[in-house]
Amino acid sequence: MPEQDLRLQQLQVWLDEQLPILFNAQDWGVVPPATLTAASSDASFRRYFRWEGGGRTFVVMDAPPPQENCKPFVDIAHLLAKSGINVPKIYAEDLPRGFLLLNDLGRKTYLDVIDEQNADQLFADAIDALLAFQQLPMDAPLHSYDVALLRRELELFPEWYVRRHLGIELDTHQRALWQRVSDHLIDSALAQPKVLVHRDYMPRNLMISEPNPGVLDFQDAVYGPVTYDITCLFKDAFLSWPQARVRGWQRGYWERARALGVPVQASFDDFLRASDLMGVQRHLKVIGIFARICHRDGKPRYLADVPRFFAYIEAVLAERPELSELGELLDSLRQPAEACV
Repeated sequence: MPEQDLRLQQLQVWLDEQLPILFNAQDWGVVPPATLTAASSDASFRRYFRWEGGGRTFVVMDAPPPQENCKPFVDIAHLLAKSGINVPKIYAEDLPRGFLLLNDLGRKTYLDVIDEQNADQLFADAIDALLAFQQLPMDAPLHSYDVALLRRELELFPEWYVRRHLGIELDTHQRALWQRVSDHLIDSALAQPKVLVHRDYMPRNLMISEPNPGVLDFQDAVYGPVTYDITCLFKDAFLSWPQARVRGWQRGYWERARALGVPVQASFDDFLRASDLMGVQRHLKVIGIFARICHRDGKPRYLADVPRFFAYIEAVLAERPELSELGELLDSLRQPAEACV
């Protein structure tokens, strides 16, 4: 029997044990007949199912150890819930086996519904939640974006995209360019004020919910650069916006953050520069991750969005001469990439 099918059987047995306890505790009566259907999956090993019965619905997370660890999700969910951020409520957990029973935040993500007409309101709600996130005291036992983590993320680009996907070994000059660019991006990130950072604050991880948005996929949160999440929100893997509109949203965020005491940069120009460089660090990382997901995990569909990230980078290069060496490096790598097999 395939391992995933076996896990699904184990998950159903676990639910049969947990649901009567939950229904009794909530005085909901007897557990009704129900269905369990696939809700979503992502680039990790996690899977999600939706339990529906008797007018009630729950989401069940299957996060198989040792590839996944539910404890950070549980810990950070409790942390965020204290600030009023709409994160999943955890009804039952089995951390050793990687099972969680959660409330259902909705069926549609921002990515499913966002368009030119509703984007202003949806992003306003997302910024409200992000500002609440960023005002939390930094006293939880979380990791920080330090030199080692920033460099480890950046090295995904030469390791997986350049070497594995393009089949190119960087020569001495290219490696020197990469080293100087990496150092510059890391220095910029480390110079920024720190807040709690979601690390994947994008429309795919925001649910249309009440209160709006429901926030998902926060288990990798760390303390780090204040521009990280707001940059991620508007320079997404799956959709792009005109630069002038993004600048307006960024200014609105920056003004609100300053009014609330979130430690953003003192001038909007400095904020934009920090955001641009932070974005380039993230874009290079994500390009590497998408190549790794293709070649290591056999999921090639994410590579279709790599050109979007190169477009984000090119837009920054046009405005930031200090990154000219990155432009030189990327120009030297332009050749047809081998297919993901």
